Amino acid sequence: MKRGLGVTSLMVVGIGASASAAVWLSSKPNRIKTENMLRKWKRKIKPTVFDKSEHLPIEKGGHPHPHDEEDNNMVSEGAMYSVKFYNEKMQ
Repeated sequence: MKRGLGVTSLMVVGIGASASAAVWLSSKPNRIKTENMLRKWKRKIKPTVFDKSEHLPIEKGGHPHPHDEEDNNMVSEGAMYSVKFYNEKMQ
């Protein structure tokens, strides 16, 4: 008998918690607070690559040094590849 009573009481507690959560999440400010809290918990459990590093992995993205020949060639070849691909598709 006790075992059945324990399961029933757990179900009642679960239903009550679900109902109170539904009432809490019915207002937009509470939903925003809850979403932010869950994101913080997620970052604590599984940090992203950017959270682990001190700075972004791209130091000079989009701004190659004028005297860096290899980087400038790579940038120019990348632009020409996309233009060539577009021209071939359109013809």
